[in-house]
Amino acid sequence: MGRLVFFSFVSIFSFLVTFSDVMIPQKHVMALPLSTDSRWIVDENGQRVKLACVNWVSHLEVMVAEGLSKQPMDAIAKRILSMGFNCVRLTWPVFLVTNDTLGFLTVRQSLQSHGLLESISGIQANNPSIIDLSLLDVYQAVVSSLGDNNVMVILDNHISKPGWCCSNFDGNGFFGDQYFDPDEWITGLTRMASMFNGVPNVVGMSLRNELRGPKQNVNDWYRYMQKGAEAVHSANPDVIVILSGLNYDKDLSFLRNRPVNLTFSGKIVFEAHWYGFTDGEAWRNGNSNQVCGRVVDNMMRMSGFLLDQGWPLFVSEFGVDQRGTNVNDNRYLGCFLGVAAELDFDWALWTLVGSYYLRQGVLGMNEYYGVLNWNWCEARNSTFLQQISALQSPFRGPGLSEVNPHTVIFHPSTGLCVLRKSLFEPLRLGPCSESESWNYTPQKILSVKGTYFCLQTDDLAEPVKVGLICTDSNSKWETISDSKMHLSSKASNGTTVCLDVDSNNTIVTNICKCLSKDNACDPESQWFKLVNSTRSSAMIKPLSQMISILNFPAKDIYGSS
Repeated sequence: MGRLVFFSFVSIFSFLVTFSDVMIPQKHVMALPLSTDSRWIVDENGQRVKLACVNWVSHLEVMVAEGLSKQPMDAIAKRILSMGFNCVRLTWPVFLVTNDTLGFLTVRQSLQSHGLLESISGIQANNPSIIDLSLLDVYQAVVSSLGDNNVMVILDNHISKPGWCCSNFDGNGFFGDQYFDPDEWITGLTRMASMFNGVPNVVGMSLRNELRGPKQNVNDWYRYMQKGAEAVHSANPDVIVILSGLNYDKDLSFLRNRPVNLTFSGKIVFEAHWYGFTDGEAWRNGNSNQVCGRVVDNMMRMSGFLLDQGWPLFVSEFGVDQRGTNVNDNRYLGCFLGVAAELDFDWALWTLVGSYYLRQGVLGMNEYYGVLNWNWCEARNSTFLQQISALQSPFRGPGLSEVNPHTVIFHPSTGLCVLRKSLFEPLRLGPCSESESWNYTPQKILSVKGTYFCLQTDDLAEPVKVGLICTDSNSKWETISDSKMHLSSKASNGTTVCLDVDSNNTIVTNICKCLSKDNACDPESQWFKLVNSTRSSAMIKPLSQMISILNFPAKDIYGSS
């Protein structure tokens, strides 16, 4: 046994010396424009660029980017970057660029026409240089400000006639509706693509938000969306072209056996939307594990399959009530974040907006889905920002493959990952940038990458441990429950337990909860997602920390023999 201990430590030491250079993170500088490489969005150097966007609304009746009466434009752009977003999905209505009477209105005139005198005063105080610019000039100024702060922009054609979106009967839902003339739409796309040709931070154009209503059909989708894609690419070949689905952007299933037919390649991305209310009150009324399993299966049938077919999927709208009081949203969010980590897709949060100039007839409406507060001066919910922070960087993809592939154990309800400070301290939740790197073997063993150690249970409600005997039942971890986010093993007394987190963020095991039927139970402390990753992490511990292990006698690791 002594020889085995010596061999193990020598192996670990050699591994550390050989791969110590992996510990030095390399900053990735994007080379625009973007294109696609199978299911990934990449830069000119072929390196993965993950879109971690936030939606900034500019399609309502006023047609001015929201919030400019509350904060300076540059301050908002800097705030976006400081919250970890690298991209804005900036909405616009077709009539902004096809109706000169609207597009050439000044900001002052547009606000005055809606009786928004207080907003005029706010813009004069916070952004005086734009008050007498045309609406089109201000839209371009917002894009420029984002570019000055290294924020990419997706131009999203949200609607035709300015106003709140969406309903089946608002005249904006599908080709041929009252305000949705296909020819005018093509003209609008062409003008917008041309306007931003040569603007490097405009990296993509979304052709249309949430196609819907009684007129929607697959044949017209192909007819017009392919025309729109060709028009945008012809006017601005640098941008990626983003195509939305049917039924409020929930359904792309028709693409499974009938791909789009375009004259260009390497620029197409598909987008989908996924909210808690997408499934009504299912989250509030059902068992969270069962609802999560059912909803994810449906999402994969309707849109997620595109990733397996080699297309990038951009979940261009997801979001929750940031007050944290909406049970339906809260339960949905943990499931969504687990899937978002596992699939590592690109995404855009709805919404940046803390309040609106005018929405649905209400002045100064508070937007509770807004990541900023009513005054646009601070985050509405800092806990939520932590939850999504790990997803703002790619877990894998082109350009990250030089790091050995591994698994991280992600905890969706906190946005943190399982890590350890040393071999003999309890495992805890911490930043995913410091995550432990694991191998999940076909034998269901979670071993620490590059070592002989594995994750083991102890007694009920006790911290899990890292040990060397990895053949017993307490070293096997099964993914159970419909959500596929419970990690189950056997405690020392033979009881089936699940990985859990205590009040100190220590990783423990407890009786598995909420697996089925119970609709009031909250399973999220026990929700963990095994995420494949090639990003640099705490795969190798600092050499001084591992050397300290050598000072412990073998019995402290193996137990008495």
